[in-house]
Amino acid sequence: MLCDSFLQMLEDLLLWCRNVGSAPLVCHCRGLMKVATDKVAGKLSSTLSWVKNTVSHTVSQMASQVASPSASLHTTSSSTTLSTPALSPSSPTQLSPDDLELLAKLEEQNRLLETDSKSLRSVNGSRRNSGSSLVSSSSASSNLSHLEEDSWILWGRIVNEWEDVRKKKEKQVKELVRKGIPHHFRAIVWQLLCSAQSMPIKDQYSELLKMTSPCEKLIRRDIARTYPEHDFFKEKDSLGQEVLFNVMKAYSLVDREVGYCQGSAFIVGLLLMQMPEEEAFCVFVKLMQDYRLRELFKPSMAELGLCMYQFECMIQEHLPELYVHFQSQSFHTSMYASSWFLTIFLTTFPLPIATRIFDIFMSEGLEIVFRVGLALLQMNQAELLQLDMEGMLQHFQKVIPHQFDSGPDKLIQASYQVKYNAKKMKKLEKEYTTIKTKEMEEQVEIKRLRTENRLLKQRIETLEKHKCSSRYSEDFVLQLEKELVQARLSEAESHCALKEMQDKVLEMEKRNSSLPDEENVARLQEELIAVKLREAEALMGLKELRQQVKDLEEHWQRHLARTTGRWKDPPRKNTVNELQDELMTVRLREAETQAELKETKQRMMEMETQSQINNNHLRRAEQEVTNLQGKVQYLSAQNKGLLAQLNEAKRRQAEIECKSKEEVMAVRLREADRIAAVAELQQHIAELEIQKEEGKIQGQLNNSDSNQYIRELKDQIAELHHEAAVPVKQLYYLSLNTVSLVPLSLTQKSDQMSVI
Repeated sequence: MLCDSFLQMLEDLLLWCRNVGSAPLVCHCRGLMKVATDKVAGKLSSTLSWVKNTVSHTVSQMASQVASPSASLHTTSSSTTLSTPALSPSSPTQLSPDDLELLAKLEEQNRLLETDSKSLRSVNGSRRNSGSSLVSSSSASSNLSHLEEDSWILWGRIVNEWEDVRKKKEKQVKELVRKGIPHHFRAIVWQLLCSAQSMPIKDQYSELLKMTSPCEKLIRRDIARTYPEHDFFKEKDSLGQEVLFNVMKAYSLVDREVGYCQGSAFIVGLLLMQMPEEEAFCVFVKLMQDYRLRELFKPSMAELGLCMYQFECMIQEHLPELYVHFQSQSFHTSMYASSWFLTIFLTTFPLPIATRIFDIFMSEGLEIVFRVGLALLQMNQAELLQLDMEGMLQHFQKVIPHQFDSGPDKLIQASYQVKYNAKKMKKLEKEYTTIKTKEMEEQVEIKRLRTENRLLKQRIETLEKHKCSSRYSEDFVLQLEKELVQARLSEAESHCALKEMQDKVLEMEKRNSSLPDEENVARLQEELIAVKLREAEALMGLKELRQQVKDLEEHWQRHLARTTGRWKDPPRKNTVNELQDELMTVRLREAETQAELKETKQRMMEMETQSQINNNHLRRAEQEVTNLQGKVQYLSAQNKGLLAQLNEAKRRQAEIECKSKEEVMAVRLREADRIAAVAELQQHIAELEIQKEEGKIQGQLNNSDSNQYIRELKDQIAELHHEAAVPVKQLYYLSLNTVSLVPLSLTQKSDQMSVI
């Protein structure tokens, strides 16, 4: 009757726990069931009284929890567990058929509790494929049951008195953690180890889930890759994937610098197998802040480079032969050990072994990763020395993960036989920081040299272009000078022809004055006809000359319009423009001289005609001769006036040319100032580019950690120094050639401006 009432009460209690869905209460009741089952197998009568007292105590505590929801469930569980030693039975008895029936019913209830879907811990425990069970089978030995019971009692006392135990018996706690934390205490112990049980950020979790994270797409994409063979996570849109997404999203909003990194999902997944998502979120935040994981998962992964350097130095010290083999095969540490530090062996070993390592990680930090990694290499040194790089990769991926399927104790013991010197690790950290600083400086120097080299190459190309253009301008200037000489020669010839014509006119005037009065009328008429024909030809030539002069004037006006727009061109182009202006001026002078020559010829023809007419009319009167002489004098005076006007026009033209030269020189000086300002701006732009490249390099340097890479950097610096030396010499010679082409006056002006 007592057994039936007890079973009925226990069934009601378990049903109520399922309906409430409280993981800590279910866990607590499961522990009570386990202890009750073991004691019934040994001492049924005493166990029944113990179960009765315990259940009544639990019911009273649950009632108090319902009355005050803010009470801590974990404290209740721990205090209840710690009360078990006082109520433990003392003597075994023989089992009766009723006792066996009671035992079978208790095991059935325990199995139902195991498969309960509303308890997150029971789901996680059943889906971890770890092979562990909450209730021992009926065939388990009684010694194992007593050991498990003692472990439960001990850890219950530790959890209940955590603050005092942590302060006074820290070494004993570490030893117990190394031996393994019981599964049902793992959630609360992990929180206590990292001090995450009372974090204020837990209250913000629900608000964070309502926000939108920029990493949501990445998290969704990688969720399917996290524990793909585990029942809790393998189904799409399952409960496991949903809570994993929630925790990763919430952390990406809390720490926007880190955001999301794929390796962190494995750690969060392990936490979710042990505890609800809010508690897992708090523990993960604490791990990132206090266990160096945040530095590991930063985009630069600077801490991962440091860990690789420290681990490689440990291999070099403890396993020199293996280190030499790795170097000869170009088998870098990051090729096999990166996942060890990023996931704490969760992607390397099966979950039972990885969870044991994670227990120690929660207690001692990343030190266990170094120890376990070096222990693995020591155990597999002989096999690795016989393999090449591909064989070693296969060995790390397929052989090592299954070496400890029988149990992790051997691996844990081997890891604590590894010599780990914390002071030496600090020294290695300083060495790594120094190496990284040197690498950064070398990278900055390389970037600066590359930028200078690029600027020098651009300068060389510009000088080569200027050199080509200067060669072209030299040919053009020579051509203009030849044309100018030819124009001056033609002008001199025109002046000579004009003088000859003037002398001829004077000679004809003398001949005209010495002609006899009587001449042959027929000859005069023929000469008159010839003179008229020549006059007509002269008039036609004069008209053509005037049209040519008009065209030249229009061309001159257009040339002046173009010249005003060219004053802002470089000095070389201005020199060419001056020569063109001078050539145009000479051509205009030549045209004017030809016009004067035509006019003189026309006057000569007129005078010849008038002379013939006067010869024909000599008979009329001597007054006509006097009139003719006066007319000749008038023409001479007019010619002198025209010559005076021509000289005045030449003087004005010279003044205009002087003014134009002064204006061109002023434009050149302003252009030189602009070129200097542009050069300063280009130098400033180059400095800004160097600073920008330095910033990029500082972000990139944190990812490199190889001595070979340092040697390559030094070689690159030497090559860049050599490459930079040659363009500087070329630039020097090109600059000398370029400077030699600049007029002396412009160079002096530039020197004066630079001094100012």
